[in-house]
Amino acid sequence: MSNPDELLRIESIRKTFPGVVALDSVDFDLRRGEVHVLLGENGAGKSTLIKMLSGAYRPDSGRILADGEEVRIHGAQDAERLGIATIYQEFNLVPDLTVAENIFLGRQPRRFGMIDRKRMESDAEKLLSRVGLDISPRTKVRELGIARLQMVEIAKALSLEARVLIMDEPTAVLTSEEVEKLFAIVRTLRADGVGIVFITHHLEEIAALGDRVTVIRDGRSVDQVPASTPEDELVRLMVGRSIDQQYPRERPDTGGEPLLTVDGLTRDGVFHDISFEVRAGEVVGLAGLVGAGRTEVARAVFGADPYDSGTVGVLGRKLPRHDVNAAMTAGIGLVPEDRKGQGLLLDASVQENLGLVTLRSATRAGLVDLKGQAAAAARIATQLGVRMAGIGQHVRTLSGGNQQKVVIGKWLLADTKVLILDEPTRGIDVGAKVEIYQLINELTASGHAVLMISSDLPEVLGMSDRVLVMAQGRIAGELPADEATQDAVMALAVTTNSTTDTAAKEAGDHRGH
Repeated sequence: MSNPDELLRIESIRKTFPGVVALDSVDFDLRRGEVHVLLGENGAGKSTLIKMLSGAYRPDSGRILADGEEVRIHGAQDAERLGIATIYQEFNLVPDLTVAENIFLGRQPRRFGMIDRKRMESDAEKLLSRVGLDISPRTKVRELGIARLQMVEIAKALSLEARVLIMDEPTAVLTSEEVEKLFAIVRTLRADGVGIVFITHHLEEIAALGDRVTVIRDGRSVDQVPASTPEDELVRLMVGRSIDQQYPRERPDTGGEPLLTVDGLTRDGVFHDISFEVRAGEVVGLAGLVGAGRTEVARAVFGADPYDSGTVGVLGRKLPRHDVNAAMTAGIGLVPEDRKGQGLLLDASVQENLGLVTLRSATRAGLVDLKGQAAAAARIATQLGVRMAGIGQHVRTLSGGNQQKVVIGKWLLADTKVLILDEPTRGIDVGAKVEIYQLINELTASGHAVLMISSDLPEVLGMSDRVLVMAQGRIAGELPADEATQDAVMALAVTTNSTTDTAAKEAGDHRGH
């Protein structure tokens, strides 16, 4: 007899792609009024599973049941008819349309054969109010930040009268305050009887929000456990082994020579008087609230963005402003926060992406040494443990963790001296994170320097030898590893400009030590 509270059930689902078994005999169920967490490493099969529920893929075998009846979901309209709405990591919104137009896209209310704009905007306003978003429904979507885009997606799902809401990494780019607002909305939806499939790599979110957890590993559902299950047990289930140290930083006894020196870097209205150095063999963390100017400083150091005054130097040699080629030639590499948009050519192969930085040096008389490039790409991909069918595989088809390894790998091939990592583990599972951290250890052990920007404060504290904290475009202070606590970092991160100058001056007295 079926459970009357059961909204969805997946039984023995199997899905294959050429040369790959994505899902193999997966079982999963969702009840009314619960948050069911879907947990697994990048590439475990989570995305394939939710794409079958949303109609993007069809299973090779197995069954999907809705309200106890077997159903076939052949497209988005079938999913919509069943009350299933999916919010993907990459938002499905049209930037040049208004919020109301996006919410009701393809389903606009009509009157006398014409779009009833007044009713559409009125209905959108009610939905926006329900998700706690105080904006005009006439606002263009391109004017909204990430957190508000997330809320518009939820409002769009509610407009479908969704009984099942699938959320794929919804907190990956949100601040802690925005996460709390999102959680409040999810709890309200749960109380209204909506069943929520929640995918996250932030283990602390599971106990805070979830009811049950289904763990998927290598395309199989390996266990279903309560959300109160200890994090170390969730990790063991997810990666198939225990991870003794979540942040395995191997700190050097003493710092080497300064590799990167930044002095007085200023860009009007963005950042002011930024000065620091990063020595051979060390990881310097750059912490701060979203909007503090961390990414803007990193891009200026790399030459991607201009600045008004100040200098950037590598091994004592000053670099020209706004010159990426000069920065790369000097030995600076940047792994950007948006790896898909800025760090990779998604429709190119692993080999082609790994060879991007060294393409010029591998070219003689206008001809690229393809054989040499292929050998180097294969060597670095093996060294980094990139999981792939071969170096000819398109990067788009790799998991997030493996894509990140490819972004880092291209800089390793270029023998980069200073590697800037901007949000290096965003959207990456705990197993792949530890592999990235071990790679950072190998880099610094061989005399490289790393500047790491992260909104994940435990990551900054766990992997940095020193922490620079930015607030309102300035460096508010510097903390050695043994003094860097979450409270100490946050106290600096919320300082105002009136107190930042004093803190920065005090920090400057021991900068680099």
